[in-house]
Amino acid sequence: MKKLFLYPISVIYYFFFLVVLLIFHPVQWFCFNVFGYQAHKKSADIMTFCLIKCSHILGTRYTFENRDLIPKNVPLIIVSNHQSLFDTTGIIWYLRKFHCWFVTKKELGKGLPSVSYYLRHGKSVLIDRNNPKQAIPLIKSLSEYIEKHKHSAVIFPEGTRSKTGHPKEFAESGLKILCKYAPSAYIVPISINNSWKVFQYGSIPLSLGHHLVFTVHKPFKVSDYTFEELLEKTKKSIIEGIKV
Repeated sequence: MKKLFLYPISVIYYFFFLVVLLIFHPVQWFCFNVFGYQAHKKSADIMTFCLIKCSHILGTRYTFENRDLIPKNVPLIIVSNHQSLFDTTGIIWYLRKFHCWFVTKKELGKGLPSVSYYLRHGKSVLIDRNNPKQAIPLIKSLSEYIEKHKHSAVIFPEGTRSKTGHPKEFAESGLKILCKYAPSAYIVPISINNSWKVFQYGSIPLSLGHHLVFTVHKPFKVSDYTFEELLEKTKKSIIEGIKV
């Protein structure tokens, strides 16, 4: 009976979620084609804010801890565990000043109003997980971009979302390329908790009343360590911050 109650609220959430995406698709197009990068980013930030507000329909709350630890005016490689689509919206909105661009799967680059446009026309890279060689030049390009412009690359090294909150095995190849071609960057480990609980029953019904906590851990300067040391320190920070 309790689960049955979740369906109408989930439908209401998805209705407003879709309305936001449909409204901001032409808004993004206009901002990108008429005013360029800064206007496009601002429109995407406002869209993300609206998506955060939509999630409040589900009783979802957000806390982003220790943002003051993040160094400013340097390239950043943000590394996080991955539990749901709310991870992305949380990072985009709460870290909007750091110009975050994602290493993500190519399937998200088409078919989703606003989201696909944002990924294709921003600096994010869309990789084919079945073709690792194709990913190398794309991630290299993003690395060089953040190195030059002091923006941020976001990577979820688990590759896919954890449906139980327990961390999956970290893949190192994408992170290794980012570190190699953005040598002045800092790695910023982030642990995300409770995001998976919203989707614990699948895409519908959605679960209600969860407190999503994003915890920023001490950053590491890429040039101060070997890649093996960076990987180990990053994994340890993230995993120790996950509470299941």
